Amino acid sequence: MQTRRGFLQWSAAAWAVTALPAQAQQYPTHPLRLVVPFPAGGPTDIVARPLAVELAAALGQGVIVDNRGGAGGNVGAELVAHAPTDGYTLLVGTVGTQAINVTLYKHLSFDPANDFVAIAELASAPVLLVANPKLPVNSVSELIAYARKNPGALNYGSAGSGSPGHLSGELFKSMTGVDITHVPYKGSAPAVSDLISGQIQLMFDPIQSPLPHVKSGMLKALGVSSARRSALLPDVPTIAEAGVPGYETTAWWGIFAPAHTPPAIVERLHAEIDKVVRSDFYHRQLAPLGAEPVSGSAAAFASFVKAETTKWGKVVKASGAIID
Repeated sequence: MQTRRGFLQWSAAAWAVTALPAQAQQYPTHPLRLVVPFPAGGPTDIVARPLAVELAAALGQGVIVDNRGGAGGNVGAELVAHAPTDGYTLLVGTVGTQAINVTLYKHLSFDPANDFVAIAELASAPVLLVANPKLPVNSVSELIAYARKNPGALNYGSAGSGSPGHLSGELFKSMTGVDITHVPYKGSAPAVSDLISGQIQLMFDPIQSPLPHVKSGMLKALGVSSARRSALLPDVPTIAEAGVPGYETTAWWGIFAPAHTPPAIVERLHAEIDKVVRSDFYHRQLAPLGAEPVSGSAAAFASFVKAETTKWGKVVKASGAIID
């Protein structure tokens, strides 16, 4: 009896080991959920939507975009961190959810470094500093002068605490010494709406979201956060050349799965996503928005995320920004 029980236990273990590659080989057998940790219409959503279309075609299964905004992206990130490790629930992670929030928030219900596996980078974009047209400034230097004369009078919005816009604003404050107040939103779209209506005066946000409103004249662009000017707004100077030497930040996006997702599934997803990112279709979708597709190995992306975590951790600590 003991021998038979031992044989059955060994057989079960052997089946579990050999079944995994077969499961991965058949993957996927039903639709995937792509969690965007910010509301629809924001920069992260804009990057995710064309990916979902092409990835669905490549995998032969639907890819459902699930917007789960809140807490600087933590609501959506937590959902994916605790999801089954079967490759059917993925996160469109950002510099905020994967590299900033771990230092910014005192208490997280997930560990960005250990609860996810990096699959593929998608894109990067500069952050745009925009203002309500009624604000009596037309350049970064004028903004700095106005803010110094009116300490505490200006509010700047962002897609949420820990978002690229938030930390870009905090870096701006630390490098210029101005007193402007951060107003976090549950995504870029509601923040842009309040900026247009005049509820807030400024916003730091990845270029995709405010760009259409700049071109329509509903917002005015004061500067871009990248080292070089954006080809889409060639007349808008970088923040560094406009009065804050050394200032540079970028937003980025990538795909993550829960830790311990089978390596064969991770490899399949990386291969298909990388094809999408390299495709003319994806480039055509992102180029008009000022975002640049970024491809490479999963290992290189994981190393990049680790370096970004160190970089932004220092910025957060220097700014003194902490969220309970």
